[in-house]
Amino acid sequence: MRLKGQAALVVGAARGIGAAIAERFREEGADIVIADVEASAGRQTAQRLDGRFVEADISVWQQAQNAVAATVEAYGRIDILVQNAGIYPWTLIEKTEPEEWDAVLAVNLKGAFLCARAALPHMKAQRHGRLLFTSSITGPHVTSPGHGHYSASKAGINGFIRAAALEFSSYGITVNGVEPGNILTEGMKAHRSAEFIRSMEEAIPLGRMGTPRDVANAFLFLASEDASYITGTTIVVDGGQILPEGSDFRINPD
Repeated sequence: MRLKGQAALVVGAARGIGAAIAERFREEGADIVIADVEASAGRQTAQRLDGRFVEADISVWQQAQNAVAATVEAYGRIDILVQNAGIYPWTLIEKTEPEEWDAVLAVNLKGAFLCARAALPHMKAQRHGRLLFTSSITGPHVTSPGHGHYSASKAGINGFIRAAALEFSSYGITVNGVEPGNILTEGMKAHRSAEFIRSMEEAIPLGRMGTPRDVANAFLFLASEDASYITGTTIVVDGGQILPEGSDFRINPD
């Protein structure tokens, strides 16, 4: 019950990693509000977790404010905010239209700013808060063709985390993030072939893709009092994926 009595808003939690974060927080006693553009799935997840749901596109300032306001209205406070919403279309840079670039950065990066900006007055008044963001190993550490805008947005989140951590530190607010590697979500299973998944597993030193709960456990740590002296940083959750210099890294342990 590490989060008992605390109110958490998890944005982008209708399914996948966000739903796992909300579930893990709920298991540890937090009161949960889920915000998402997917109303049907979001309501189902909120109902399953005995939480609240608010439909919100956090690339829009008013809707980001509404999500925070719904949390405060429901529980009288907001202690934890997780901005997990993100989009990741696959388009080579030379074929990326400016409108698509703007759309990716609007959700992934601008959304992080808007959520933090909306929650800040409430957390300042409390002199306590946890602002948490889903970054990625893609952008800060590695990348692949077709993910220029996504890589830029996630690298930008890491810069924003550091700046916000410094500015908000005197209010008792910590700001951190998690950088997932390849996580076996419902979307991954639905849109990637078995061959692709096997190839990714072979590239991960621990020999498997991560689960949404693996990522949620890192968020739980950063949300808890165990991480009260940690701010302005990120935790990589990737099974060692970014460690090898090349593909020939496996050795016989005997």
